[in-house]
Amino acid sequence: MEQKYTLFTDTDCDITPEIAARYGYKLISMPYTIDGKQIFPYVDFKEFDYKEFYNRLRAGTLPTTSALSPLEYVAYIEPEFKAGRDILYVHFSAAMTATFNSLRLALEELKEKYPEREMHLIDTKGITLGSYNICLSIGELYKEGKSIEEIKAWADENIDKTAFYFYADDLKFFHRSGRVSGFAAFFGGMIGIKPIIYIDESGTMKTKTKAKGRKKALETLLGYVVELEDNIKDHRVIIAHTDAELIAEEFAKMLKERFGEDLNIEFEVVNPTAGSHCGPNAIGVSFHAKHR
Repeated sequence: MEQKYTLFTDTDCDITPEIAARYGYKLISMPYTIDGKQIFPYVDFKEFDYKEFYNRLRAGTLPTTSALSPLEYVAYIEPEFKAGRDILYVHFSAAMTATFNSLRLALEELKEKYPEREMHLIDTKGITLGSYNICLSIGELYKEGKSIEEIKAWADENIDKTAFYFYADDLKFFHRSGRVSGFAAFFGGMIGIKPIIYIDESGTMKTKTKAKGRKKALETLLGYVVELEDNIKDHRVIIAHTDAELIAEEFAKMLKERFGEDLNIEFEVVNPTAGSHCGPNAIGVSFHAKHR
């Protein structure tokens, strides 16, 4: 069904151009810098060579990330406003970045030129796999012809029931990013410890607990799914990884042993901008939950 507004998301939600085309999204590219070169996903490359990227991180490269400028946001938004179309932007957590200040400045500028146009925002209060999960559901609603108001109502009911749990394999990436509340004090100096991290209702990453070794980390993730799941078989379960397919498949097997072979599991790879902060060999799960 032809919609009267344009649906946007960003690459930090793990949406690729292929998936964007499937649901009707326009895609905002969130950059990262590696070895001194700033790269915009799916602008500077067509497909994410995740094995090459995560192998560079394993070899010692530490990428950084940065916000978009107001001018870059204007370049995405103005063509839609000029064409007389409003925008619904489903984005990664505003609590994690300063980039949305640039968006605010861009919208203030554009509002003067296009006072009748609106850009509506839906904050997934997360990043990567959980945001991906939410974007797929909203994409389905968009294809069904739902209005902005109907999609916002769905989001209000379901975003805080979309849980994000994952573990980091190498502490140095999160330690440097500073994005996890209490991380340095809780894990400083520990070796072989995998922090179990979740994203709360404010969209902030927080340390939940710790696990010694991969097996215990996977068991701990499974425990949170069992504790929090809400009609899990009626919803998709997302397992995301940073170049760790075998571990992701191992975790899927654990989930199916607990919930049944018909559990609707989808695998996906964490985008390079988010992957710059969690590093290689990380595993995460997103599922419909009683609460986050």
